[in-house]
Amino acid sequence: MTVTQPPKAQHPLGRFASPVLLLVAMWVVQFADAILPGSFTGFGLRSWDASGLGGIVLGPLLHANWQHLIGNSVPFLVLGCLVAVEGTRRFWAVTAIVAVVGGIGTWLFNAPGTLTVGASGLVFGYFGYVVMRVFAPGRVAHRILYAVIALIVLALYGATMLAGVLGVADGISWQGHLFGAIGGGLAALIGRRPRTERGTLAA
Repeated sequence: MTVTQPPKAQHPLGRFASPVLLLVAMWVVQFADAILPGSFTGFGLRSWDASGLGGIVLGPLLHANWQHLIGNSVPFLVLGCLVAVEGTRRFWAVTAIVAVVGGIGTWLFNAPGTLTVGASGLVFGYFGYVVMRVFAPGRVAHRILYAVIALIVLALYGATMLAGVLGVADGISWQGHLFGAIGGGLAALIGRRPRTERGTLAA
């Protein structure tokens, strides 16, 4: 008889390392952009330009200016940590889905040649994930917890998110916000984390 032990649980604080490191990377990139010649924003997502598809990956790390980065930093960290509570793998899986869905949607539905940069697509994606996680399969206790969290998130960021999707201000990519949120919702519905068993016995 063999006993397969479950993988060692990740330390709770260690789960937050991923969103923190990703935010640090954004600040490092912005600092480098400020002191080096030229501008990194040209590597962002350029709609209807096949050469600009690399912006799906690079765009969220780039920001137009310090104000743009500062405005995204707090909601990114708060919502990113809420996603990361479920583990590092889940955080990166959600981030990848949001980046791809949000990026492709923005590339298709924005005006040709429009350059989009910034982490706000990820912010809206994490928001969509936290809200839709209430409706994803799982234990009732977990869904109730996510419902409470979603209500708090809606109270804190709901008006801002709605304004971002409606595009009430010039220079805001409502496409990136909308499709980022859609990506987050899809990530919540298609990727339920399996429950950990105490151990598997085989004879």
